[in-house]
Amino acid sequence: MAFHFRRLCYFPALLLVVIQLLHGVCGQLVVVEEPTYAPPPPLVVIEEPTSSPPPPLDVVNEPISAPPPPLDVVNEPISAPPPPLNVVEEPLSAPRPPLHVVEEPISAPPPPLVKQDGNDGIVPALFVFGDSLIDNGNNNNIPSFAKANYFPYGIDFNGGPTGRFCNGLTMVDGIAQLLGLPLIPAYSEAIGDQVLRGVNYASAAAGILPDTGGNFMGRIPFDQQIHNFQTTLDQMASKSGGPVAIADSVARGLFFIGMGSNDYLNNYLMPNFPTRNQFNAHQFGDLLVQQYANHLTRLYNLGGRKFIVAGLGRMGCIPSILAQGTDGKCSEEVNQLVLPFNTNVKTMISNLNQNLPAAKFIYIDITHMLEDIIANPAIYGVTTLDKGCCGIGRNRGQITCLPFETPCPNRDQYLFWDAFHPTEKVNLIMAKKAFAGDRTVAFPINIQELASLS
Repeated sequence: MAFHFRRLCYFPALLLVVIQLLHGVCGQLVVVEEPTYAPPPPLVVIEEPTSSPPPPLDVVNEPISAPPPPLDVVNEPISAPPPPLNVVEEPLSAPRPPLHVVEEPISAPPPPLVKQDGNDGIVPALFVFGDSLIDNGNNNNIPSFAKANYFPYGIDFNGGPTGRFCNGLTMVDGIAQLLGLPLIPAYSEAIGDQVLRGVNYASAAAGILPDTGGNFMGRIPFDQQIHNFQTTLDQMASKSGGPVAIADSVARGLFFIGMGSNDYLNNYLMPNFPTRNQFNAHQFGDLLVQQYANHLTRLYNLGGRKFIVAGLGRMGCIPSILAQGTDGKCSEEVNQLVLPFNTNVKTMISNLNQNLPAAKFIYIDITHMLEDIIANPAIYGVTTLDKGCCGIGRNRGQITCLPFETPCPNRDQYLFWDAFHPTEKVNLIMAKKAFAGDRTVAFPINIQELASLS
């Protein structure tokens, strides 16, 4: 009986492999410049009433058409079925203790942090919205193919797998530590007074557009993440003496938003989505940023005043994309595809700063950070740039990290943990740069400066 039960437990993982292989046969990455239909209307900042929040929405479950592997710094279909693989089993090293902020060069040393005991941080709270790059468990209990609540995910995290798509800490975890905050709980797990220090609403496969990620079935799109934040405001008010009492805490808190990768990888570039037949690259970038601005304005109307908006990384250089080529080089087609989005987000930041009173938005340039690591790997102690630490096939990116797969033992030397997401080492490098870096990585000011604003 025990033998058959173990076989049953592996069924979801085996199903995921079949789905990824079928997805590789059916979906070929094509970057197409389509006819230029009428572009979306100009960016308009929408003021929405701050009436009583609606009840939280249920997670959207959509029929699966042809799910790819889990996503995020990036993911994509493979262009052809992989040849028979010779998977090299490497010795599994013992889990190491969680890393703290990595020391690496920045343009100017940050001033000393104020408090870091988990109770008295630089800011009262941190609220997080995004996708699998910063999801810390919100997909664990929903019917979704985008999950990471199994070993070896979390191999270096104190407590094991949590739903983080990483071997350890995410970039947002590193930022919370630098702010002197405890690790921010997932919305699905936050209880009691925990909500007063912030909540993480991020969901793997989520996007700016509501249809994005539907091939993974369950996920929590950006608009529903905002509805969940409204529920948190009610919870905070019940513990802090009402809406007036929490208004100052929310206004002084930080809002971290990292969205957009899935709108390309699990929408625009997917053959079963109509968007690339409706919009060319520039039009699609305009559409995304217009919707992005609307969502951010909703958060402003709910009380947010200090916003950190992360741009997209070099999606053409992740293992899942590299595995589709034959020359081992990044896909410049994919990298160029997302340029209009990053450019428009920077413009959006300036517009929102001008149009929303007392608001301060900053932009974090993820592309610049990753380009610097790729150009100077020795400075950062990263030696492997083109393959995942955990994965199967070419570049260890054709099939992403599977349950109980043996990962590489030298994880701190890898840029990527799996086919799509950075290692803890790289996440903490980026957290430190975003927190105290110069204007090449944080514009117009960095996170530490934003947190210090009154």
